[in-house]
Amino acid sequence: MTENPSVKPQPRPDYFAALDPPESLATTADGPSGKLPLSDEILRQWTSGDLFGLTQSVGMGFDPRRVLGDQYLIMSTQGGVRNPDGTPAALGYHTGHWEVGLLVRAAAEQIETHGGVPFAAFVSDPCDGRTQGTQGMFDSLPYRNDAAIVMRRLIRSLPQRKGVIGIATCDKGLPAMMMALAGTGDLANVLVPGGVTLPPTVGEDAGKVQTIGARYSRGEMSLDEASTAGCRACGTPGGGCQFLGTAATSQVVAEALGMTVPHAALAPSGQPIWTRLARDSASTAAAMHASGMTMRDVLTEAAFENAMRMHAAVGGSTNLLLHIPAIAAAAGIRRPNVDDFSRVNRDVPRFVDCLPNGPVGHPTVRLFLAGGVPEVALHLRRAGLWNADTMTVSGLSWGEILDQWESSPRREVCRERLRLADGVDPEDVIMSPAKARKAGLTSTVCFPKGNLCPQGSVIKATSIDPTVIDDDGVYRKRGRARVFTTERSAIAAVKGQTDSSIEPGDVIVLIGRGPIGCGMEETYQITSALKYLSFGKEVALITDARFSGVSTGACIGHVGPEALAGGPIGRVRDGDVIEIEVNRHTLEGRVNLVETFDGNPPTAALASRSCHPDLQVDAGIPDDTRLWAALQQIGGGTWGGCVYDVDEILATLEAGQKALANLKNENDDNG
Repeated sequence: MTENPSVKPQPRPDYFAALDPPESLATTADGPSGKLPLSDEILRQWTSGDLFGLTQSVGMGFDPRRVLGDQYLIMSTQGGVRNPDGTPAALGYHTGHWEVGLLVRAAAEQIETHGGVPFAAFVSDPCDGRTQGTQGMFDSLPYRNDAAIVMRRLIRSLPQRKGVIGIATCDKGLPAMMMALAGTGDLANVLVPGGVTLPPTVGEDAGKVQTIGARYSRGEMSLDEASTAGCRACGTPGGGCQFLGTAATSQVVAEALGMTVPHAALAPSGQPIWTRLARDSASTAAAMHASGMTMRDVLTEAAFENAMRMHAAVGGSTNLLLHIPAIAAAAGIRRPNVDDFSRVNRDVPRFVDCLPNGPVGHPTVRLFLAGGVPEVALHLRRAGLWNADTMTVSGLSWGEILDQWESSPRREVCRERLRLADGVDPEDVIMSPAKARKAGLTSTVCFPKGNLCPQGSVIKATSIDPTVIDDDGVYRKRGRARVFTTERSAIAAVKGQTDSSIEPGDVIVLIGRGPIGCGMEETYQITSALKYLSFGKEVALITDARFSGVSTGACIGHVGPEALAGGPIGRVRDGDVIEIEVNRHTLEGRVNLVETFDGNPPTAALASRSCHPDLQVDAGIPDDTRLWAALQQIGGGTWGGCVYDVDEILATLEAGQKALANLKNENDDNG
């Protein structure tokens, strides 16, 4: 063992010291006083598990006189340990799960006011921002499925539960929670979005600040500027990021689905309006149970159509193309496919101006104050693009919610607060569709195809820099390919740290980063660098990986088939010429290899070339992520939401076992 000279030596504790005083080591205790409120029927009919559960409850200090109340599980993604004054005893992975324990407490207190018995369980989540560019990203998307499974197991492990209040905030924990609540749809389940952190009064937002390394490396900011920006970006200690990335978009989608109480998504973390949401949600779960309503009554095909329309209207994260189908699958609803998303994005205009989209790019708290999801839905209903008959957990249909919202004190107060606090007109954040068209806002997501992505790809067309869009609304790019098989080598070239740096006009081709290669990592450190470097708008990116919800620019991801599944993107070489065309009005696009570095015809090259010599499964991919990649492929792959289709998996295993048995018999006969 080699000592680390940079670490100060620490004395080891005395592992074998006696307790002082020895009498503090107790061997028995009196136990709770009082009696369980049992009856003859309970003792004869209840299971031993249900009875022992009562013993456990009073053993933890619960009042035995109240132990027979309705049980509700508060499931959250809480991480870290906060001291009573809010300072950290132990850090969480991110602000998004740092304060949600306050929501758990508020919900628990409200459950008790209804005579219920609150339980709490915690399934914490990772931070995509913290793991950018590291092997921790290999576990990011697979975590979602694992967490949803664990959450569902915990829900089923409380046999007497009447409903679940699910509290989550960020990129993977929130979709996992939505999958878990959807997958236990026979219960009175309510989702509580964990809200957003505020932007700093002076400083950069949490999206831009993730580019300080690239900008410093290129000489576009000083060391002092980078140090200051890096310190200040999170204006408050809790909540998801200030942009409409995957975390915030998931909150918006959850409310559009009807899984939350009205005006819940994007509330400022830690503030009274935020904790009130938890109390209202606990009361809502009790009301659902009393009326016989369950989550299954909410999650219908019409609700998922609303979710896709809301996603298009706000300009949401492309990662929701992975999560919305997964939530639908958990609910037993037909999974929306790429054709559904494409149709919706052609029909529904974007009319919300929120980071990372423009033209101004308001932080998410302004979207909340401008009216949030109900305000957007109000515009969609006026345009005939909203299913107002769908039910929500509130017991109100969306039509009833919008009728009340339009003249509500809540709407008036929030919108006036936005005017007074930030000097922003709410109509400049959530515009009318006509005003949005006049301001140049375009639809959100496009799905280009071509000889490099025959199964499709995705680009957030609305966020391409407008200065590189032609007058007819079409982005056209023709450039030489720069091929990379690791994100580390690609970002080094972007930072100018290699002999052959990325230059204006280049097309970065990043391959082998899909599910098979590394768990489909998120490549935000590249896309964000391209956004904030002065020459970045002149560079395009094509990859079989995925992007952060805050990514912008000419970044094309989810390329299918992925390189390691035999996709033609794996046959591109440095110096090939790639042509990209994306029409932001018709949402049509293509990505094609049009010239080769050696002069061979592109069609012949893609048919006859071997895969890139450096293409391989990442050596650092964990075995459990490899298993996830294999299982989700059987379930439909990335275009099917990366879910586990149990019936298909079992059928595939059975077919494989039969094939192996037949092969063994043939070998025995020939032996």
